[in-house]
Amino acid sequence: MPKSTHKIALNPNNKQRKWFAQQCGYARFAYNQALADFKKHCAETGEYLSAGELDARFNVYKKEYAWTADMDQVVSQQSIYKHLGAAITNWVKKLARFPRFKKKGIRDSFSSTNQSAEIKGKQLRLPKIGWVKMFQELRFEGKISSITISRTAHRWFVSITVETENTIAVDKHSTHPVIGIDVGINTLATCSDGSKYENPRPLKRYEKKLARCQRRLSKRVKGSKNWYKQNAKIARLHYKIACIRNDAHHKATTDIVSRASGIGIETLKVSNMLKNRKLAKALSDSALGGFLSMLKTKAEAHGIIPKEVDQFFASSKTCSSCGHQKQDLDLSERTYQCGCCGISIDRDVNAAINLRNVAVGHTETKNDCGVQVRPRKSSGEEAKNIETVKGIWKQEMLPI
Repeated sequence: MPKSTHKIALNPNNKQRKWFAQQCGYARFAYNQALADFKKHCAETGEYLSAGELDARFNVYKKEYAWTADMDQVVSQQSIYKHLGAAITNWVKKLARFPRFKKKGIRDSFSSTNQSAEIKGKQLRLPKIGWVKMFQELRFEGKISSITISRTAHRWFVSITVETENTIAVDKHSTHPVIGIDVGINTLATCSDGSKYENPRPLKRYEKKLARCQRRLSKRVKGSKNWYKQNAKIARLHYKIACIRNDAHHKATTDIVSRASGIGIETLKVSNMLKNRKLAKALSDSALGGFLSMLKTKAEAHGIIPKEVDQFFASSKTCSSCGHQKQDLDLSERTYQCGCCGISIDRDVNAAINLRNVAVGHTETKNDCGVQVRPRKSSGEEAKNIETVKGIWKQEMLPI
């Protein structure tokens, strides 16, 4: 059964915040202790311990610490079974590197199960702490699979995973058009119908303030109260930047999906693009990979399967009118001028139209041999080109 996750901000009191921090520390303690036990046992015997064996050995070890009796024991179990077990499995399968020890204050979180959790409206009941207020109601209906409490800067969040089927089927006779989307730095997304979504560039906006706060942090004594206060200010500023970026992404993707019956997008290799030192900061600030991932997730939830074009398809260099492809196109050229048909069109809109043509099926990015091909001309354009060739042929046959 498919699962959906809803992340909701919490509004805990001081007692609940303290308890959340304790559970994060207990989850980190269990994870690090089990990982250390795994490494030591492998070095001595050369055999791997399973997640169940690690959890059983940790249950014996934790009795040496009296404070662990007041903690939620499901937290340590989930930390070893769910997180460490998955990390070791990925390492054994060579899908990831060897697990590393967790550090305090970095991605603090803990997981629980649905056995002792309950949700009523905007309230969540957790074991040993009672009811916690939420800012939103759970948008999905179904059986709760897991619950994860996490902290970002000064805010606490709960991620609730629900087993549900909430896919909205798209009407085959929908009047919504197929939309091609070209992403960029200055303009977040340009659609084939000419609509554009601006990129807020929050990091660029708060770059000077962030640098000033970091300089003040460097002058504080590490570990002092003033150091922690300044570090908290920097974390809040980073959180604010992330919120502005996510808000723009959510608004743009929701609007696009709500008025499209099909979507054509480009395939981006963000890791390769970040190697360009002149564009790396701007690309990271735009988070184009996250935008396309969010768009695909929302489209699939509405029953739309986005069409991703080939990575090397020249959507910007190809004329959307006649299919002529330029050999060179500088990044500074924001208007596409075709030397074949004479059309003049916005560069991003031209690329979006080419992506739409691929999504509709009027254009193939590769032939059977895997070689890129030009977009197929329409019947009217082909007839016009034939008439042009005939006229040139007649002029050449006239006597001098």
